[in-house]
Amino acid sequence: MSENKKFNVDDINYVVYKIGDWKNNYEINQIGLSHEIPITKPTVTHIKHSMEEIRKSEFDISNKTVNGFVAIAFQLNPKVQEMELDDVIDLEQKEFDLINEELDNLELLTGDLTIDIDDENYLIYKLEKECHVTIAIPANEHTKQFYKNEMKRIDDAVLN
Repeated sequence: MSENKKFNVDDINYVVYKIGDWKNNYEINQIGLSHEIPITKPTVTHIKHSMEEIRKSEFDISNKTVNGFVAIAFQLNPKVQEMELDDVIDLEQKEFDLINEELDNLELLTGDLTIDIDDENYLIYKLEKECHVTIAIPANEHTKQFYKNEMKRIDDAVLN
């Protein structure tokens, strides 16, 4: 899996996170449910683009058109299913605004810094294009294991 190389923190082919917690608590926005905190500008850019793409998706629920975050939460999260749809829509907007605020105020690695692909201090994903979608592939074993555990934790939190 590892390519045994270094890359610059501004390399748009990689997204890099540290393990941590968001300042706010989130119910709907899956990005805010993770323990992955971006530490490079390309990572923040990628997250913002991903959030915008999910929000552009439209779904009809109870005779209302909602964005992708609302639809996903309404489908998968029992807590959200018990809420009024208008409250879910309002909560999604609040969470979106808070996450953007957090993203805009993160301390990021910048400049001529390089990171080794095998650095276990960070979660490193290689971005690849698959059809019309950009996917993030764990770039080393440390990230791959964290990703597996994190997806299980999020599934358990949302589904229980």
